[in-house]
Amino acid sequence: MDRRNFLKKGALYGAVTGLTAGTFGRVTPALAGLKPDTTKGNYDLVAVRGDDLPAMFNRAMDEMGGMSQWVKPGQTVIVKPNIGWDVVPERAANTNPQLVAEVVKHCLEAGARRVTVFDHTCDNWQRSYSNSGIEDAVREAGARIVPGNFERNYRDVSIPGALRLKEAKVHEQIIDNDVLINVPVLKHHSSTTVTIAMKNLMGIVWDRRFWHRSDLHQCIADFCLYRKPDLNIVDAMLVMTQNGPRGTSTSDLVRKNSLLVSSDIVAIDAASTMIFGAQPSDVGYLRIAEEMQIGSLDLSRRNIQRVYM
Repeated sequence: MDRRNFLKKGALYGAVTGLTAGTFGRVTPALAGLKPDTTKGNYDLVAVRGDDLPAMFNRAMDEMGGMSQWVKPGQTVIVKPNIGWDVVPERAANTNPQLVAEVVKHCLEAGARRVTVFDHTCDNWQRSYSNSGIEDAVREAGARIVPGNFERNYRDVSIPGALRLKEAKVHEQIIDNDVLINVPVLKHHSSTTVTIAMKNLMGIVWDRRFWHRSDLHQCIADFCLYRKPDLNIVDAMLVMTQNGPRGTSTSDLVRKNSLLVSSDIVAIDAASTMIFGAQPSDVGYLRIAEEMQIGSLDLSRRNIQRVYM
């Protein structure tokens, strides 16, 4: 089908299409002069609704102008999905393996010299990589996958401007590769309401316990001052709406049939939060990110393309 306004297609995207100052685009006094982030691609954000995730991603990238907007011939790419949990894909605790494979293919087609996939898992890394389906999927797509669970692979970095997380140990793959692509799955989190693109970056640092005991929301926002991903791709097909981040069974899931793509990490988290069914201003780290002028929660300022397939 041709492009459609999601508002005509049901309540799922009502929140994302109805981005008015009265419903969502409230600007705090501290942000009165905030300029929108410079984003790559034809749009600031593309939101696709459908039932075929690889096809939805292909369409999203067509709308954005192709992966060559971010990946140039000869560059190396690190892809960071959520692979944190030793559960099967049907549980949607991890990023959909078909989506991760499709991201790899697009990077290689754009001329990437090497594509690497990794995550600092919460469960045993070998079992998480295997049972998530991501290990086999990315290898078949032509990427390599490396572990993120050994401290020797992390390096000390400083984070200028941070309020709480002033330094961290970051995985060498983030430092050594040219392009960072962040591919989280949208789901509930008991500590932060939602975990999406910003929180997915906890999987590239070593000491996550420091974040949890030292103002988690502030640390999540602070880390964006170190490095924002070049591109964010949110898997919002099967959304865990309770018992996150690991979940207990498929009864925790609600089918949303959605995919979002943006180089603006705050905007994509704000839009994804609304698909989840929450208000971005009610999520601590998003509110802090706006206060710190890392990004704006006012999606009415963004050029958003909505596609129904």
